[in-house]
Amino acid sequence: MKHIIFTLLVLTAFYSCSQPTPVNQNPNITADNLVEEIAKQVKHYPSEKIYGIDYSNDNCYFDMFIDNIKVPYNRGRGIITGGAIDVNELLPHSGKYRISYKMYPLYTLEERGVTITQNTLVDKSYVTLKVKSYDLKNEEAEDILYAEYTTPNIAIKNAQGDSISYKFAGSGKTYYEGSFEVEVDLPYQLQPPFATAQDLRKMDQKLLMTKLLAKYKEVWQIYKNRELDNIARIEFDNLKNLFVSTYADIETIRENWNAYYEIYKKAPLEMQPIANYKLEFFADGKLVALMLDTKDNNLRGNTALWAKIEYEGDIHPLFFNSYFYIPQGETEFKVY
Repeated sequence: MKHIIFTLLVLTAFYSCSQPTPVNQNPNITADNLVEEIAKQVKHYPSEKIYGIDYSNDNCYFDMFIDNIKVPYNRGRGIITGGAIDVNELLPHSGKYRISYKMYPLYTLEERGVTITQNTLVDKSYVTLKVKSYDLKNEEAEDILYAEYTTPNIAIKNAQGDSISYKFAGSGKTYYEGSFEVEVDLPYQLQPPFATAQDLRKMDQKLLMTKLLAKYKEVWQIYKNRELDNIARIEFDNLKNLFVSTYADIETIRENWNAYYEIYKKAPLEMQPIANYKLEFFADGKLVALMLDTKDNNLRGNTALWAKIEYEGDIHPLFFNSYFYIPQGETEFKVY
């Protein structure tokens, strides 16, 4: 999924002394034709709904998922955080979807010169989620609310039994998770390439890890060498779903591509070692990734494929949050 913080989109030539890495997907896609090839597949409709999730949380970090696929969003600081994220790219067609979340403690956080340490979720931890939509073809209309969810609290009586207060039901735990369902209505019908992929949970796990690490190293090298055509090939499927599901015109696609290219072209890039990770499955075992295994609030929740980039005078982490799958009848990983 397209989930690079500074999503990596590149259009110009870059010369490297090394030979380009062979890529086993989208052989006809190049850095020069990606925009046009995506634009060919975008359609427009009388109603163009964009679904989104409004979120707020306090005293915790949390991950969101739609049908067990991670929602990319700005995790914030964990203290009185809120925002909204459009999610059409994770909604390939009309139907019912399961929205789920997993909450984690703050661990260590610097707040106004004071170090806050919370190794478990606390009484005041909470997450609130609202699923809404707006219509690009009817901008005057109000947003439609489909579902609203708040993490549960439990009641506490005082010693006399005549006064009640409340605390988070997951207080004291190292994680807490829950879910709810929502039905959406969309005019397009997409099928992500992993939709019919193998269930990787059933694969020999030692073999899976060997193959996955090899693929990570291959993709790591592609980004390090800035192999632009290969980057376009491994990014194409995800970008196509993103722009088709948001009804983007060719200028929007091109502007996004060029904007990210400018960041990538000019900023010094230092790929980081593939290390300190744990294996996680998504989409009911059809997708897999090596997730960073850390309590560092600036890193956790991302995959082990990342770099440090200099941008506007500061060093920032750049996460290439791709996921991997093996199509039915095949033996090698592909990238989404």
